[in-house]
Amino acid sequence: MAISVWLKAARLRTLPLALASIIMGSFLAAYVSGFRWSVFVLAVLTTLLLQVLSNFANDYGDSVHGADSAERQGPDRAVSSGAISPKQMKMAVGLFALAALLAGLSLLWVALGANTQVFLTFLGLGIASILAAITYTMGKKPYGYAGLGDISVLIFFGLVGVIGTFYLHTQRWEPGIVFPAISCGLFAVAVLNLNNIRDIESDRKAGKRSIPVRLGRKKAVVYHQLLLYFGLLAAMIFTYTHYQSPWQWLFLLSLPLMVRNIRAVATKLKPQELDPYLKQMALTTLFFVLTFGIGLLIS
Repeated sequence: MAISVWLKAARLRTLPLALASIIMGSFLAAYVSGFRWSVFVLAVLTTLLLQVLSNFANDYGDSVHGADSAERQGPDRAVSSGAISPKQMKMAVGLFALAALLAGLSLLWVALGANTQVFLTFLGLGIASILAAITYTMGKKPYGYAGLGDISVLIFFGLVGVIGTFYLHTQRWEPGIVFPAISCGLFAVAVLNLNNIRDIESDRKAGKRSIPVRLGRKKAVVYHQLLLYFGLLAAMIFTYTHYQSPWQWLFLLSLPLMVRNIRAVATKLKPQELDPYLKQMALTTLFFVLTFGIGLLIS
């Protein structure tokens, strides 16, 4: 089987979004002089494996539950199109779950050493991350079909990703980092929400009760706007309470990109017209993180 088929199934365009929380947590660690390259590299590896695992599981789960039917307007999925068999995809899910676990264990050993209590706490979070990646659309009662994906993304792409990475670097807790963690989480939820707005009709028919399906398109657009505005507000609160120089407002360069995304979600009514803005929102989130972190370090 061609490698290109698996690369397409891995949905490489989602990887910048997955890395955003790791990079944010690492920038915050560097801000307090706690950054460690070994932790950063292993955290990146673990996160990439988790994201690909999630994408493979989502491909399999949506195919089994009917959300990736022929009526779906987004990009073709590997299992539903027949490019990869369900058995092959299920095997890939298992392999990437194992790889993510091993990478995560390596990360925890390098970061925490023999600190057993903290090690076990983070191991629990790691296992929860793997289970969350798999059960979003796989299993008899996938939580994504109950509309709980937004909460999971906020937790794992925001709070756990940023705060957990910061702690693994520094082994300390700073209350203020909750705000940039919330920013990352809300922007990641916005990507998911945009995806669900695009797929609203096929999801409705498949019984996938995503937030847009529950709210309807108009209210889902308002919800999208609130996610982005409150994400920026959280970053502004952190900057105001940790203010040292104007460079810390560098992240506001991402505002026009977010406004562009908001307008697209409000005006692009055809699913295929919305699809490019998924990548645009993921890259905008990464751009926000980079400008936020750079502004913080040069302040």
